[in-house]
Amino acid sequence: MSTQPETAPEKANVKQLVPQQPQKKLVAKIADRFGVDADKLLSTLKATAFKVKSGEVTNEQMMALLVVADQYGLNPFTKEIYAFPDKQNGIVPVVSVDGWNRIAQQHEAFDGEEIRYPDTSEFVWIDDDAKQCPPYMEVIVHRKDRKYPTVHREYLDECYRPRGKYADGNAMPPGPWQTHTKRMLEWKTRIQGRRIAFGFAGIYDEDEAQRIVDMGRAEVVETRPLPQQVALPAAKDAAPLLPAYADAEFEKNLTVWYGWIDAGKKSASDIIAMLSTKYTLSEQQKQKLLNPDQTNAASKVA
Repeated sequence: MSTQPETAPEKANVKQLVPQQPQKKLVAKIADRFGVDADKLLSTLKATAFKVKSGEVTNEQMMALLVVADQYGLNPFTKEIYAFPDKQNGIVPVVSVDGWNRIAQQHEAFDGEEIRYPDTSEFVWIDDDAKQCPPYMEVIVHRKDRKYPTVHREYLDECYRPRGKYADGNAMPPGPWQTHTKRMLEWKTRIQGRRIAFGFAGIYDEDEAQRIVDMGRAEVVETRPLPQQVALPAAKDAAPLLPAYADAEFEKNLTVWYGWIDAGKKSASDIIAMLSTKYTLSEQQKQKLLNPDQTNAASKVA
């Protein structure tokens, strides 16, 4: 009985038996990138990359921030990205202005952008604390791989964050929306335009992040329709939730609003609707907007 001599396994099969090298873990990858000790990376960033009023940052929250930083190539040590812990033990990743500049300018399709805003004659004071500012700004973001640019507009009345108040009712010190009103609106406009043009998701500017943390995550609540026989209380006696528009401030901006109406940019109803998102207008103020000719005639007689 003949037997075949045993032969060594082929080299290809030998290679298959060798275990694959494990991929670098994220912490080690980030540590290598910035030349820091991997063992100290988490503790260092916990102390510097999170804005925490109280409590402790968990490893899971820190890892979530590193995932986003790695995805967008941002540097947490120079505050290009940092985070607020949210109320559900997650995080709200915040990208600074420098960070938004980096991710836009390093995108292979980025081909420049420009800002547009109305003439200074149309600038407004949205409240007594703010600087005079355009009522809106537009950004035009160009991509190398698209025929038409992305054009996005942000309105001051929708972005502006009023000066806060302490629990005792006293006003807090002016914030960036009061001291740098035009700059804040410009960066709001640039960030939103870039987000739309390039699909940047899961990251926020600080203004957005603070609102998210203050409001908390949305929850789905089961609702049932009211029976038809149940009458809803009349709303006419409810106290206004928004502050009254000061007459002096209203009169200061009236000429600008008349210019919008004359130019066909906005109707009186549009302006009333815009102002009503921030203030409670009196009937007299509404009539001044709805009947500019009568208002001008009365001022001439006076």
